[in-house]
Amino acid sequence: MGRVKILRTLLFAGGVVLLIFLVIRIGAGPIVSVLSRMAWWQLVLVCLPYGLIMAVDTLGWRYAFADKPAPYGRMLLARIAGEALNLVTALGSVGGEAVKVWLLRSAVSYEASVPSVIIAKTTSTIAQTLLLVVGLVVAKTFVPVKGDVISGMFALLAVETLLVGGFLVTQLAGLVRRAGGLLTWAGLIEDRSYAERLDSNLREFYRHRWHRFLLSVAFHFCGWLLGALEVAAMLFVLDIPAGVATATVIEAVGSGVRFASFLVPGSLGVLEGANTGLFVALGLRASAGLAFSLVRRARQMVWIGLGLLVLVGASLQAKTADAAPRRAVQ
Repeated sequence: MGRVKILRTLLFAGGVVLLIFLVIRIGAGPIVSVLSRMAWWQLVLVCLPYGLIMAVDTLGWRYAFADKPAPYGRMLLARIAGEALNLVTALGSVGGEAVKVWLLRSAVSYEASVPSVIIAKTTSTIAQTLLLVVGLVVAKTFVPVKGDVISGMFALLAVETLLVGGFLVTQLAGLVRRAGGLLTWAGLIEDRSYAERLDSNLREFYRHRWHRFLLSVAFHFCGWLLGALEVAAMLFVLDIPAGVATATVIEAVGSGVRFASFLVPGSLGVLEGANTGLFVALGLRASAGLAFSLVRRARQMVWIGLGLLVLVGASLQAKTADAAPRRAVQ
């Protein structure tokens, strides 16, 4: 697993180099010119919609529980912390899932929370694939875009469909136990023997809780659609001439790029390059694409900070709770 960390570190460094190259190639002047259209209070405002996205996605996670889930507020905080860690950890999108489970440990059992994060990851990615389908329809119907973009979207859709389908089949076929070592390393389970029970719980959910599965997909899909509205709001405050249809295409392509570049921490550099090329293909300026990417990174940093604060607070609370019995014994 050390090789994975080294690879991700190298990819992160490559992303930084690519981002610097884009800034030099486009020029700092045009980028600053676009960013200067946004006042500080507008930056604060464009950070708010992500809170609504997180709230809706948390509902999607709640329906990934087979039975009674943890309290909604606790799940929301766990999701904020987990998603923040997913963006900064060297473990890809696994470290944050383990944190979500840990933060819910006093509300629900691990036997309930671990399957829920796996199912929620599945339903969220299915919803993301549906967004890409919507983006393709919108791009071909309402948005004048070059054929290369359409081809790229079809390629992303094929990759997502193949991988998501494979992941779902793996769960339905009871093959998760074979990945017991990986799940143990990620911190999602304590030992390999639990993987067999996890297999059983996953199959039980998909076969007998299909209505909750569909509701989970639906709420996550609403979250992705809200992401398109967030893009539209950012384009508006940056005074970039683009409507909701264009914003939907941008969000759909961006989600697909993030999925395909999951090994790169935060998709740094890769997403900026994709946005820059997409904006040009949409008839917008490259500087607008990079400026938009930087604003979204700023929003991302704000929520990463909030998530890490939640995690620090939970850690301090856990230490205090552990210390209390020891003081009582003394």
